[in-house]
Amino acid sequence: MKSFKERCIELRKQDKSIIEIMRITGRAKSSIHTHIKDIPLSDTRIEQYKIAAGNRIKKFALARKGKSVKPFRPFEKWNNKTVSLVTHLLFDGGIYPRSGCTYNNRSETLINRVEKEMKVIYDFVPIHYTNTLTGVLRISYHNVALAIYMKKKVRDLLKKVRRMSPDLKKEFVRAFFDDEGCVDYRPMENRRSVRGYQKDVKILNLIKALLADLNIDSRVVKPNEIVIVGKENLMLFEKEINFSSGVYMNGDRSNSRWKRHIEKRELLRRAIESFKN
Repeated sequence: MKSFKERCIELRKQDKSIIEIMRITGRAKSSIHTHIKDIPLSDTRIEQYKIAAGNRIKKFALARKGKSVKPFRPFEKWNNKTVSLVTHLLFDGGIYPRSGCTYNNRSETLINRVEKEMKVIYDFVPIHYTNTLTGVLRISYHNVALAIYMKKKVRDLLKKVRRMSPDLKKEFVRAFFDDEGCVDYRPMENRRSVRGYQKDVKILNLIKALLADLNIDSRVVKPNEIVIVGKENLMLFEKEINFSSGVYMNGDRSNSRWKRHIEKRELLRRAIESFKN
């Protein structure tokens, strides 16, 4: 009768792995390894193990796809905070299904708002960046599953916003103009308007329709602008939507007319008050 050592060596020479020898002999790995450590597997068997290991890794990765060790709370019903959050990510943010979500703005008010709104569904704090050359602030959430989910919510919001309540429509439009809008007030040239910029004309037409739902007339000026003019329309815009408090026109820009930071809502008020009755 063969000894345990002889049996281990025989099985190894048959190209059996240590796991297979353990199953056949019923003995521990450490006991077997002592006898076969100097007898390598064939190149063919080693290649088979590499392929099998790769397949296991791929299967595990597919099973994890869309999952995260940092979970978030999905939401079904839209409210003011979730509409504002998703809209800001759509316009001055970025949603990247391979890396995560970001939001960029010079306004600390808007940066803080988006961070606060994100906490409604996600408990983890973002990474903060500051571009020292431009003054633009950025917050980043490095979570692939969150980004995939937010991408879906963007599509859902764009599809449903026309049928939402007036309050949620206002939230969407306000976030758009906070991110993409300005006040063009040049009294010496008799110019008073609220303008918003977006390269996607479908978005501009959506904003135009939402403004119309609030009885505010506007026009889309191709290639990338929506414009609101006239005292009545500007007064309605101020009453129903307005710019958020703490959101400024950038006074540091070379073409700044005012040469200082000035709140967009303050400039809108000046423009309205400058109309002659």
